Amino acid sequence: MRFSNATARDVVSDVVAEQIAIEQTQVDRVLAELDKAAGRAEAVHAEGLSRGQFGRSVETGDAEGGSLFERDALVFHAARRRTALDTQYEGLVFGRLDLDHASRSPNGHGARPGHATSGPDETREVRYVGRIGVRDDDYEPLVIDWRAPAAEPFYRATPAHPMNVLRRRVLRSRGASVVGVEDDLMVPEAPDDLVVVGDGALMAALTRSRGERMRDIVATIQAHQDEAIRASAKGVTEISGGPGTGKTVVALHRAAYLLYSDRRRFESGGILVVGPSGAYTAYIERVLPSLGEESVVLRAVGDLVDAIDTERLDPPEIARIKGSTRIRTLLTATARGRVPDAPTEFRAMVAGRAVRLEGRALDHVRSQVLRQHQRNAGTAAARVALGEAAWASLGIQADRDAKAEFVDRWEDHLEVEAFLKAWWPQVDPREVLLWLTDAELVRKNARRSLEPGEAELLAASWQTALRTGEWSVADIALLDDLAARLGPVQDEPEEERGFYEIEELDDLSSYGVTEVQPVARPSGPARSTIVPDDPRGQLLSGRLERPDEYAHVLVDEAQDLSPMQWRMIGRRGRHASWTLVGDAAQASWPDPVEAAQAREEALGSQVRRHFHMNTNYRNAREIFEYAAEVVCREVPDADIPQAVRETGVAPVVRPLGADPVATAREAVDMLLEQVEGAIAVITPQRYAAQLAPLDGASGAGPARVHVVGPMSTKGLEYDATVIVDPAEISAESPGGVRVLYVTLTRAAHRMTVLTASPGLR
Repeated sequence: MRFSNATARDVVSDVVAEQIAIEQTQVDRVLAELDKAAGRAEAVHAEGLSRGQFGRSVETGDAEGGSLFERDALVFHAARRRTALDTQYEGLVFGRLDLDHASRSPNGHGARPGHATSGPDETREVRYVGRIGVRDDDYEPLVIDWRAPAAEPFYRATPAHPMNVLRRRVLRSRGASVVGVEDDLMVPEAPDDLVVVGDGALMAALTRSRGERMRDIVATIQAHQDEAIRASAKGVTEISGGPGTGKTVVALHRAAYLLYSDRRRFESGGILVVGPSGAYTAYIERVLPSLGEESVVLRAVGDLVDAIDTERLDPPEIARIKGSTRIRTLLTATARGRVPDAPTEFRAMVAGRAVRLEGRALDHVRSQVLRQHQRNAGTAAARVALGEAAWASLGIQADRDAKAEFVDRWEDHLEVEAFLKAWWPQVDPREVLLWLTDAELVRKNARRSLEPGEAELLAASWQTALRTGEWSVADIALLDDLAARLGPVQDEPEEERGFYEIEELDDLSSYGVTEVQPVARPSGPARSTIVPDDPRGQLLSGRLERPDEYAHVLVDEAQDLSPMQWRMIGRRGRHASWTLVGDAAQASWPDPVEAAQAREEALGSQVRRHFHMNTNYRNAREIFEYAAEVVCREVPDADIPQAVRETGVAPVVRPLGADPVATAREAVDMLLEQVEGAIAVITPQRYAAQLAPLDGASGAGPARVHVVGPMSTKGLEYDATVIVDPAEISAESPGGVRVLYVTLTRAAHRMTVLTASPGLR
């Protein structure tokens, strides 16, 4: 029996809606118990307070003291429970396990790979997994805490080691509503009564429709992925493979597995997951909800430095300069050089003697101090060294008493204090980068490390930042490098209050103040809550702190990192184990040799293990063959995986025409009829503004249509794509055809290519 596309979509939508309704019933039941638990906590809190009424006369005997302790314990534990219930309400239930205990493998891991289990009902079990445990009135578990042993299969089960799991389901919620479900099938064939939706359904359909050969392929994929997930936590694990081979999902499951298998180490040390964009980090939060725990930090390359978050990209020629280690010469000289507008000589009367230090002497003192101190931590050392230089300039020999008097006066001399504030100020790394809006200073400090014309390009790029109020992604690594050289900005010590000030503060009633309460500062990196109006203020908003170090660092799209970005991430993983995910054929960084050298410096001499994924189950074969042909013209050694799924529909190639918007809109309208999921219009910068109205986020286009730039698609996938002017995408991207290859492999089912170049397929 054949269905039209619309009928098929309706059937799939009905199945998904039915499954969401089933899960909503369970979530409603859990939330009802949560409300009852909150009521019980409130009652305990009230009882605790009632045991210590104000105004009651209390003796200091053991009984009374024990009563007060009991009261405090009740109030404390009730408050903690209420806080836990309140903070876990959002997304409380995020997982479901369907298990079958009827068949166990000899090693006790559950159903044997390749053997479908469909035993009697009493052998089946359903477990819901959530952020906290919840039980009903009969003390039966409704939700299992994700850290409990019973939840272990949710993180550790794989098709190669099912642990009795038939289906693992992820629930996506918004507030109290379940808005989506996604299944992973742990057995080659699902029992007839088990509904599977999402990518798991795709794998199940592949297995059923293609017989034993497809079963063998899927089992091989899954076994190899499982091996990578469970690899040793020590050293460096590299996961490579072409588009659609599941590298990212394997790496994320590995992060969850490590966190669960050695929670003490990785919860205390933390896991850092680095992706190419904010859209990517938002996507992976949905893939593995448990990664929302505080022990896992999700960051895009553009927000690795606290207080800064950007996705603005430099033009390729500027990004190449900023990403290369050549720029370290410029950063070093600028960080160690004179502060613009700082005084160039010191004159004062100290201990009755006229002191004069000129520019050369001041430069010598600065150089001397910076050999052993970061600039922002070297103020005290600079004061001492400056005093020594000042005494030496007087030419007085062997007079200890005179020197002691001079040093004593120097320490609290007001003119010395004022000079130090101007000559040796605390310097924010962002201010240092803004000094380089002066092309002449760039040329001077680069010391011939830049090619002709590059100084002007760099200065112009930072002028753009100063004009727009937004750093570029490439700037973040430079700021991190400068922060490592300068050290954190030091707060000035608070001035001691005089006795008269304390007296005034003790008597607040005369000022009309009846009560004063302190406001606690939030812990963690300081981020400004007030965004300045002027661009310079926006660039300097917030505070840069010393970066955290992590026990494990996971880098996705690792082939895109510049040498300077590798150095930045390396500072966060000096003692970490690593998981690296990438594909050289999709690299946006043009110099792999320099990047490899920086990567090796970041990783150190740790043991390495490598896993290669070679089967593409994202793209339909027709789409991937088109993409592979394009990339192999210029990258003949590209890692080309085998696509195992066919749709019978080839990519559509059409001329862009004189009206790009009308052509793109027509292509989108056609795809809206053909697929039920997300559609991406991937456009070079030239057409971005014109095509923006097609984006669903703007409210003008359908909700499931997204207009994105090529680099923003890294790590993402869509049901269908419209590729606008592929030649221009290659021309404007730092990786050229490699970035085009990325855009051509984002579609799972349908792809339309709109070309402005005659003859280009």
